[in-house]
Amino acid sequence: MSSEDTTVSTLRQVLTSESEPLARRFRALFSLKHLACLQPPTEQSLPAIEAIAAGFASPSALLKHELAYCLGQTKNVESVAYLQHVVKDTEEDAMCRHEAAEALGALGYEDSLDLLKKLRDDTNELDIIRETCDIAVDRIIWENSEAKKAEQLKPRYDLRTTLHYMKRTLTLMFLFYSDFGSIDPAPPMPLQSSEPCIPDLEKTLLDTKLPLFQRYRAMFGLRDLASPPDLPTAVDAVNALAKGLKDPSALFRHEVAFVFGQLCHPASIPSLTASLSDLSEAGMVRHEAAEALGSLGDEEGVEDTLKKFLNDPDEVVRDSVIVALDMAEFERNGETQYALIPESAAPVAAA
Repeated sequence: MSSEDTTVSTLRQVLTSESEPLARRFRALFSLKHLACLQPPTEQSLPAIEAIAAGFASPSALLKHELAYCLGQTKNVESVAYLQHVVKDTEEDAMCRHEAAEALGALGYEDSLDLLKKLRDDTNELDIIRETCDIAVDRIIWENSEAKKAEQLKPRYDLRTTLHYMKRTLTLMFLFYSDFGSIDPAPPMPLQSSEPCIPDLEKTLLDTKLPLFQRYRAMFGLRDLASPPDLPTAVDAVNALAKGLKDPSALFRHEVAFVFGQLCHPASIPSLTASLSDLSEAGMVRHEAAEALGSLGDEEGVEDTLKKFLNDPDEVVRDSVIVALDMAEFERNGETQYALIPESAAPVAAA
């Protein structure tokens, strides 16, 4: 067996072992995602995808939802069948099914449209599933449209943004919060002029009469105006996004929290803390708020806030806090890889 095969096999063993600490399994997942997402694909791509999919046997909803997210980032058709299986499984956790539907949208293959439309239009389905499928359908249609070709979007990478996120994370293997190289549920609003208009984007963001896909585009447009954090528009954009945490849709609120995790902007800490602290808030929102705070773990007071929820009544929140504290330690120690490198991937003995 080659060293490459051994790497994937060892990481798979860590990921799928229920005796491994959750944070360590997440780091194994992020390592596998890096291999699965390499472009062009390598000989390790399909084994890495298969290893990620093997994790769906876990009882951890948090882990399984992250598996689905990672598969959606691979740009690989081999991920589709695994995700379709999850989204069709009505016995599966709703957060996992939502993430699988969103991942199908991110992959952009038209073969998923019939399934997504069926779930979108099923009045017996949960709101979170119907809303996610609605956005995923619109994203796939946009991905394959002539309108997409005509749009002018903000470049995904610019020097200042790249330098900022290289400072925080010096490797592509940091999977939770990249420098926006992620495939998002919706693209940002197209550039209309050289002068960004935060009030207009905020108005679209908060207009519940508009399609969710359009509102998501405004959300990611505001995200881009908040990065890097020293942009003159950054704080105003963060404050506009924070208003979305009062939206009636839990799906929408959770996506705002995810965006804050991508941004790593200190101005988002008060609103993220409020969402995590609200025990009446949906678990999917609180979990995303916890992980977003984990990405800000080197900011004063964040780690102490997270520790307050280690014994939260909601399992997905508890698990998220464990992972977030691991991320916070990563930030505080200045580590270069939030992942398991091959030399350290050997399984540990159960406690």
